[in-house]
Amino acid sequence: MDIVQVLQEELKIKKGQVENTIKLIQEGNTIPFIARYRKELTGGLNDEVLRQFGERFAYLQNLEARKEQVTKSIEEQGKMTEELKAAIEKATTATEVEDLYLPYRPKKRTRATIAKEKGLEELARAIRNQKEKHIEALAESFIAEEKGVSTVEEALAGAKDILAEEISDEASLRGAIRKFTFQKGLLVSKAKDEKEKTVYDMYYDYSEKLSTIPGHRILAINRGEKEKALSVKIEAPIDEILTYMDKKVIYKESTTRALLEEVLQDSYKRLIAPAVERDIRSELSEKAEEGALEVFKKNLYQLLMQAPIKGHNVMGVDPAYRTGCKIAVVDSTGKKLAKTVVFPTPPQNKTEEAKETLKKLIEGYNVDLLSIGNGTASRETEKFVAEMLKEIPRPIHYVIVNEAGASVYSASKLATEEFPHDDVGVRSAVSIARRLQDPLAELVKIDPKAIGVGQYQHDMNQKRLEESLGGVVEGAVNEVGVDINTASASLLQYVAGIKKTVSQNIVAYREEVGKFSSRAEIKKVKGLGPKVFEQCAGFLRITDGKNFLDATGVHPESYEVAKSLIEKCGYTKEDLKKRQFTGISQKIDDVEKLAKELDTGVPTLQDIIKELEKPGRDPREDMPKPILHSEVLEMKDLKVGMKLKGTVRNIVDFGAFVDIGVHQDGLVHLSQMSHKFIKHPLEVVKVGDIVEVSILSVDMEKNKIALSMKQ
Repeated sequence: MDIVQVLQEELKIKKGQVENTIKLIQEGNTIPFIARYRKELTGGLNDEVLRQFGERFAYLQNLEARKEQVTKSIEEQGKMTEELKAAIEKATTATEVEDLYLPYRPKKRTRATIAKEKGLEELARAIRNQKEKHIEALAESFIAEEKGVSTVEEALAGAKDILAEEISDEASLRGAIRKFTFQKGLLVSKAKDEKEKTVYDMYYDYSEKLSTIPGHRILAINRGEKEKALSVKIEAPIDEILTYMDKKVIYKESTTRALLEEVLQDSYKRLIAPAVERDIRSELSEKAEEGALEVFKKNLYQLLMQAPIKGHNVMGVDPAYRTGCKIAVVDSTGKKLAKTVVFPTPPQNKTEEAKETLKKLIEGYNVDLLSIGNGTASRETEKFVAEMLKEIPRPIHYVIVNEAGASVYSASKLATEEFPHDDVGVRSAVSIARRLQDPLAELVKIDPKAIGVGQYQHDMNQKRLEESLGGVVEGAVNEVGVDINTASASLLQYVAGIKKTVSQNIVAYREEVGKFSSRAEIKKVKGLGPKVFEQCAGFLRITDGKNFLDATGVHPESYEVAKSLIEKCGYTKEDLKKRQFTGISQKIDDVEKLAKELDTGVPTLQDIIKELEKPGRDPREDMPKPILHSEVLEMKDLKVGMKLKGTVRNIVDFGAFVDIGVHQDGLVHLSQMSHKFIKHPLEVVKVGDIVEVSILSVDMEKNKIALSMKQ
């Protein structure tokens, strides 16, 4: 297999792009570095395509390695043919390779191997030959008491076992049956106990075509089966499959038709059908997981890239009933200033006392924004906060923040190290406050699986999930850039090339020596060698450093180009002092000509120009800002037809969950997202979007709100 050609065709890119990207990956370059600083070589492939490229390249390499193992094994058995070798080389999936290897794979003792030990292989050949007219008479000659063959029936039974296994091992036949089953078969689920009510009620007597069943239903059924609420099987078109097998195996003039028909039925029902069912269900689950993972990745990226609300002192509120609301005030940099506990909710209901405590903190620390977690008691806490804010003469707003994962962080080793003298509630309140100020910096401290923007993540391959989500976090962190003088070790470890140990070494160096004054100084950190520096330098920012370029996304390898560009565009020393190069792009007539003069690539020059025009620009500034509330809305206030603005909190295959300011998120079903046909919600919305919705229905009993985005 030509891996370069496969990647070229699948990703629809040029041969040179494939070859250069493979070389860059093999040289140990990270995806963010390749995407940002090697555009000339990759032809501008973005982060997402490069990650897909990397995963597919690894799969194809593993496939080629497996082909070599299989080929070697068959050759060692002395059974390799030119036709088989060509088929193995031509195979494009692991399933095809394993199908071809099946007849030669070392087997455990089976009915067929036992029959071969009894010397019945020649009798099996005669039956398969389909020309022997007196097969019973021939079978009689294979009776041998010492071998465990006492009767003609036993001889024929053993020969049929041999043939059943041989037929089931035929790659082309098994492949065709697998395809046939997938195209015409049904996935059927039944309740194990119909009297027991579970969340899987809709699957208690359910069937759907294998070829059309959507991924989220596959995952739901799998979970129901795992939890022993459902029994699941594939219902294949057995009669059609047996007819197909008959045509492929039995001649019209066969003298052993009756025996072979029995063999085919046994081969299919005992050997082929269970294996095909396993293969298809495994493939369906894998595709469903990949689909869910793609949605999870997109949701996570949008959540991480939410616009920060900078320059505010924020009060974080972690709601609770019996144990009280944990309060933490943080300054504009996220540093904890104060903490307390108030009891405005049942059973204590110390509302007035809580108001007085919080008002003093708000005035004492000039708080102008409250961040309330959306967990237990959030509804009552929000109502209390809204009433309290009306009593304060200056404008103060609150935001309901998704607190998913805050409890995971607050109980973590990292939180213990950061706040050794605080309990988990205070740590959680700090995290809730910081999520508003800088979502990315705070959310990187939490396992992405715990952030709560996916579906069925606990049912997926956990290693694959961890790797993919880690890639998303890495992509977001490097897209934004990191201030090396303020970033936590948790944030630094996602910078391209930097591992956990090095990130801790950076923080240790900073605490011992002081702030970094230049990117060049980063090389002094233990464990940060030339290759790591090359990968990470462009993503690390140093504000107010010796070199103004250290605060931009310009890589140190391009500093001379940037300085030459500034000179050619006629900027003065005064302009350099002010570090203002607005309008630099308007001074350039021919980018390609200038790139040649400066001995650099056009994409690199264009990126330098963008960085100089808006140095240190945060790409999150373009994202929707959170909705600031001052009044509370309850489910009983909602009326059908009412129009509201809300924030998209989570996206799943069948719709989007939108926070409209009441405790329960409403669901916009896929069918209510657009007047035109769409296959997936991500075609219309993303996590963090502010959308206008209308109320379709409110079910107080089931605590469900149906919304529509159709205007």
